[in-house]
Amino acid sequence: MPSARAAAPRLPCCWTSTISRSDSRSMLITIRYELPRVRLLPPVTEPGDAGRVLTSRTSSSVTAWIAPLLVAVLAVGVNRAAPLASPLLVALVIGVIVANTSLGTGELLRGHASATKLLLRLGVALLGLRLPLGDILDLGLAGLVVVLVTAGVTFAATCLIGDRMGVDRGLVTLIAAGFSICGAAAIAAVEGGIRRRTEDVALAIAMVTLFGSAMIVVVPLVARAIGLTDQQTGVWAGASIHEVAQVIAAASTAGAAAVAVATTIKLGRVAMLAPAYVAARRRDPHDTADGPSVPFLPWFVIAFLVAASVRTTGILPAWTLDGANVATNLLLAAAMFGLGLGMQLKVIFPVPPRVVGLAACSTVVASSVSLAMTCVLF
Repeated sequence: MPSARAAAPRLPCCWTSTISRSDSRSMLITIRYELPRVRLLPPVTEPGDAGRVLTSRTSSSVTAWIAPLLVAVLAVGVNRAAPLASPLLVALVIGVIVANTSLGTGELLRGHASATKLLLRLGVALLGLRLPLGDILDLGLAGLVVVLVTAGVTFAATCLIGDRMGVDRGLVTLIAAGFSICGAAAIAAVEGGIRRRTEDVALAIAMVTLFGSAMIVVVPLVARAIGLTDQQTGVWAGASIHEVAQVIAAASTAGAAAVAVATTIKLGRVAMLAPAYVAARRRDPHDTADGPSVPFLPWFVIAFLVAASVRTTGILPAWTLDGANVATNLLLAAAMFGLGLGMQLKVIFPVPPRVVGLAACSTVVASSVSLAMTCVLF
């Protein structure tokens, strides 16, 4: 008769079983089952997968840079043919159209944010080469007072009115910067410091474009009706209208002298970009514990100030300044195209009435303050 053998222990039927026991003639056999340590193995990829991933990323990166620059060239060309069409606005509109139609491919929409940010900052830095501080000082005390008071009062009043109206605080800051300084470029520059949504940037740029375009018609008509001189018309246009192209269009009705004065006054407002950035950061500090903090004065604002100082010295030849002017237009237009790619019209429209009301109030403040000071000081 065969001898009795210990029964083979049964394995646990599920992972929650940890101990199994079986009796034998000699002893109690105890087997303990423990969960093994989990170690993640690297994903197994086919030899060709890595190449395809790298090629896809490279293609998206190249598209994110090449497409905005090509659109910028087109926008600058449109501006040459039609000077009233700002290249920044043209590029922005093209970006919005691409983003909201079937033209927006995956490669184009992926990765454009980082390219847009760098293009914008480079454009703002080069913008300083347009500012000969000596020419601004040549305006005299009266011109400086008009620029400083108009920009400061417009920024402060817009923030106060917007907060009272219950408009989103960050959107109020963007509108205040755009209407008091230099339109879309100021909005985009300030946005880099307060980290607002793309929809907020789109609304602010839409408002500054709409009301700035209206001022092209309003300023010459009112100037003629109240009997302003050519110099006064130029000062008022430069101090109250947002985009440089809009300023030139409005002042051109009063002659070349008015255009020269208006352009200089406008450049004085552009010089207020750095103080406006600082004011926006103080008003709406958007640093979070989860993300990196935004420097109080970032490199592109410092570069803007350095470029303005270099331009003031007069050491740069004319061909360098001409090339820098073209490069600035291309970089800012390319950045505006990138901003347009992030705008979804179904999110933006319909525009909240309070935002339109705030933009109207800001326009009234800028135009009335600058007109009053122009009549008194010039």
